[in-house]
Amino acid sequence: MGALTRIASRDGATLVEGEFPLTAGDFHIIAALLHEEAGIALPEGKATLVYSRLAKRLRVLGLRSFREYCALAAGPEGAEERRHMLTALTTNVTRFFREPHHFDHMRTVLLPPLLEEAKRGGKVRIWSAACSSGQEPYSIAMTILSLMPEAPRFDVKILATDIDPMILSEARAGFYAEAALEGVPPALRQRWFERAGDGRWAVADPARGLVHFRELNLIGAWPMRGFFQAIMCRNVVIYFEEGTQAGVWQRFVPLLAPGGHLYIGHSERVNGPAAGAFESTGITVYRKRGGAAP
Repeated sequence: MGALTRIASRDGATLVEGEFPLTAGDFHIIAALLHEEAGIALPEGKATLVYSRLAKRLRVLGLRSFREYCALAAGPEGAEERRHMLTALTTNVTRFFREPHHFDHMRTVLLPPLLEEAKRGGKVRIWSAACSSGQEPYSIAMTILSLMPEAPRFDVKILATDIDPMILSEARAGFYAEAALEGVPPALRQRWFERAGDGRWAVADPARGLVHFRELNLIGAWPMRGFFQAIMCRNVVIYFEEGTQAGVWQRFVPLLAPGGHLYIGHSERVNGPAAGAFESTGITVYRKRGGAAP
């Protein structure tokens, strides 16, 4: 991390005053670490957010300054703290059936032929990239079950990945507060959720059984080899620089079956070389060129 240290030594201007003053040098080290770990571009305008989220870590660790924190996080023993930093600084805004038109498209266009094929022995694979606390993949599962309640008996699987192991633990547990279920249609809520003893709601076993959670960094290695008929990657690449965005889109192309669908966020567009591999079939819904999805 020698380059990061040089950045700090050349820029000591204070960006945020407070219990632990945050200098521009400190911020640049934190931003560089986040970019290196997750590909996220953190502009200096986010300095107040960085301070408010990481000051808690300084207190927990008993540190006296952000300089000490940066030395820890950037050092050879800093891997665990970098995971805590990632958890603190990444945004996990999600909800059940967010951007409902995507799930309408799944229910009416994508899934009917795939589920018929599954009944004949085929396999269905859908990937929820950057799944956060699980509402997105569980929404996919409930959409599948609304069409095919017996889906767990067939080769139907949803891969749900996220970079943050802490948020994945929450997703695997599958417990949600009453308010979190607001976007779930009443019929699905009644059938695929169960009351937990602590007042929360638990995702029922059939929906839980369709989803397989794994830790994965979108700018790291991807171990997947087979085709997906659909990939949801929504409201994630907006935090990446343009070149990183293009690289992620391009890596999706060989993993999508011909005719497979890519669902992206409302402020995102497929850019770079991957743009030619897709045709738009709706608002933030793209279909891979090359025939029907198997």
